[in-house]
Amino acid sequence: MIIGVPKEIKNNENRVAVTPSGVLELSKRGHQVYIQSTAGIGSGFTDKEYIHAGAGILDSMEDTYGIAEMIIKVKEPVEAEYNLCKKDQLVFTYFHLASHEPLTKAMMESKAICLAYETVEKPDKSLPLLVPMSEVAGRMSIQEGAKYLEKPLKGRGILLGGVPGVRPAKVMILGGGVVGTNAAKMAAGMGADVTIMDLNLPRLRYLDDVMPANVNTFASSEYNIKELISSHDLIIGAVLIPGAKAPHLIRRDMLKDMKPGTVLVDVAVDQGGCIETCKPTTHENPTFIIDDVVHYCVANMPGAVPYTSTLALTNATLPCAIQLADKGWKKACNENRELALGLNVINGEIVYEGVAEAFGLPFTPVENYLN
Repeated sequence: MIIGVPKEIKNNENRVAVTPSGVLELSKRGHQVYIQSTAGIGSGFTDKEYIHAGAGILDSMEDTYGIAEMIIKVKEPVEAEYNLCKKDQLVFTYFHLASHEPLTKAMMESKAICLAYETVEKPDKSLPLLVPMSEVAGRMSIQEGAKYLEKPLKGRGILLGGVPGVRPAKVMILGGGVVGTNAAKMAAGMGADVTIMDLNLPRLRYLDDVMPANVNTFASSEYNIKELISSHDLIIGAVLIPGAKAPHLIRRDMLKDMKPGTVLVDVAVDQGGCIETCKPTTHENPTFIIDDVVHYCVANMPGAVPYTSTLALTNATLPCAIQLADKGWKKACNENRELALGLNVINGEIVYEGVAEAFGLPFTPVENYLN
């Protein structure tokens, strides 16, 4: 199979979808990999390293899309890439289609096969290709939140861990999944007073068992969230409904109950956000302020630590990419139900129910294409 790896062009996105090590593994199996020139520079990989591993180097994004039977990316295609995706081409990347109608319609018009990292799902409901970036984003949410609590950045001017004789900051985490757990680990390690909220009581029991003493668990409800927001300094949105838009747990009218300088970090923003006032921002302009509340809503947080993120992501995605390249998408998805759940759009039809529901568009069962 001919595989193309274009350079990411989303704002401050420095990750790359395939490392030189990945190129070598694909090349050993007889596949031809083409890397757009300088695609790996942001993550520390040179064109020379890719050539040494067996890749061809192409000058432009257009050339890379034009030659490839399968495109492997990190982030969803942006508008400049919409017309480059073509009929029957497999595009394997993070899509988050349920939060972006123009992208969804563009992919339908392209007639490409869109296989989304974020909806590949194991029988236990875990999301193996989302987990690595959720781990990074969860840890980064505390790192960034602690920074924006500083007064020069319009935060409350509170040190996350406090000091002897001064209470630490209070951190509320909405969601006890991978993002929330990693956020709690970081916040607890820095000495904050942490509360994790979730609807899943067995999950809360587990977290209560494994987390340190400065982490508390609390059942999530509108009443309980409203009760806590006035006393917390940093609030992390860590809610995920696979393939669908995140619910708004904090509404616009609730901001008035927060202390001036409270910081909101919505990790769910690439799925629509679980805080109503959040809208996607970039690493270049990461925050905005509404009612004296700082909103940090960068949609590609792991892109700021590309070396770590690229290695973590490709550790997870490469085995899937090898299956798809060796067998073709249809056979690979027939044999691997986890991969089949990653299919979102095929030949202009939406085959993932959460995406169809988000925009009121027709839904076609994926089995129509696999049987």
